[in-house]
Amino acid sequence: MKEMNLPLIGALLILSLVVCPFLYLHVGPALDSTQLSVLKTLGIIAACSALFCFVVGELSGNNSQVDKIWSILPFVYCWIIAAHGGMHPRLVVMAILATLWGVRLTFNFARKGAYRLKFWEGEEDYRWRIVRSNPLLQRRWVWMLFDLLFIAVYQNILLLLIALPALVSMNSTRPFGIVDTIAAVLMLGFIIYETVADEQQWAFQSKKWAMINGGKKLDELPSPYNKGFNTVGLWSMSRHPNYMAEQAIWISLYLFSIGAGAGIANWSMIGALLLIVLFIASTNLAEGISIGKYPEYEKYRSQVNKFLPGKKYNS
Repeated sequence: MKEMNLPLIGALLILSLVVCPFLYLHVGPALDSTQLSVLKTLGIIAACSALFCFVVGELSGNNSQVDKIWSILPFVYCWIIAAHGGMHPRLVVMAILATLWGVRLTFNFARKGAYRLKFWEGEEDYRWRIVRSNPLLQRRWVWMLFDLLFIAVYQNILLLLIALPALVSMNSTRPFGIVDTIAAVLMLGFIIYETVADEQQWAFQSKKWAMINGGKKLDELPSPYNKGFNTVGLWSMSRHPNYMAEQAIWISLYLFSIGAGAGIANWSMIGALLLIVLFIASTNLAEGISIGKYPEYEKYRSQVNKFLPGKKYNS
C-alpha cells in the first residue's frame, strides 16, 4: 500500500499520449485555426512550466515545484482562452470559477508553508518522500526519468488538459443557457464543499499538533484527536471529501463544453477522467501511509466511503 503503483503511472502516461489524440480525431469537435493557435500558446506555457519544475526540483531536491503551480496554471489557461474568445459570458464564468478554485487552493497550500521568497524552497508534500523510497526508484537515473516524465511533464500536461473544456467552448455562438447554469452552480457548490472540508482538516490538524508540540503523546490526546486522523464533520462521512470535490469541480467545468454545443461526449473530457485516475492512485498512497501510522485507520477505512458521502463513522 505504501508504494506508488508505477505500472499505473505508466498507464497514465500512455493514456495522455494516445487516448487524447484518438478522442480528438474520432469524437470531435475539431479545433479551428484560432483555437489551435491558442492551444499552441498554452502548450508553450505548459512546456516551460514542466522544464522549470524538473530543473528546480532536481537542483533543490524539493519535488513540490509542480504542486506550487497546480492551483495557478488552470485558471491562467482559462483566462487566456476567455481573452481570445472575446470574453464570451460562458468563458468568463468558467474563468471566474477556476480563479475562485485556484485562489482558495493556493491559500490552503500557502498556509502549510509551501511558498518561500526563495521560490525553490518551501514545505514539500510528504508523499514525495515516500515515493522516493520506492525500491524501483533508487537508481539516480531512474528517479530522474520518473521526475521528468511523471512529476514534471505528465502533471503539467494534466493541468492543461483539465482546462481544455474552455478551449472547446471558445468559439461557440450558443448563449449562456440552462446547462451552463447547472455547471456553474455545481462547480461553485463543489468549491464551497472543498473549502469546508479543507477548513475542517486544518482546524483538526492544527489543534492536534498544538497539543503534541505542547508535550503530549498522541494516545494522551482527547478524542477524536488521539486517533491521529480526522473523523469529524465531512470527514465522518467520507475519507477524502476534499478529493471528491476536486474531481467533481473539473467534471463540472467539462459540462460547460456540453452547454457550448460540443456534445455530451467530447474529447475535452480526458482531463477530468485522467484526474480521477490520478486521485485514485494518490489516495491509495496516502491511505497506505495512514494505515501504517494510525492503528484505527483500517477500521475507519472499512466503515466510511472513500469519496462519496455515506454512512457516518462509528468510533
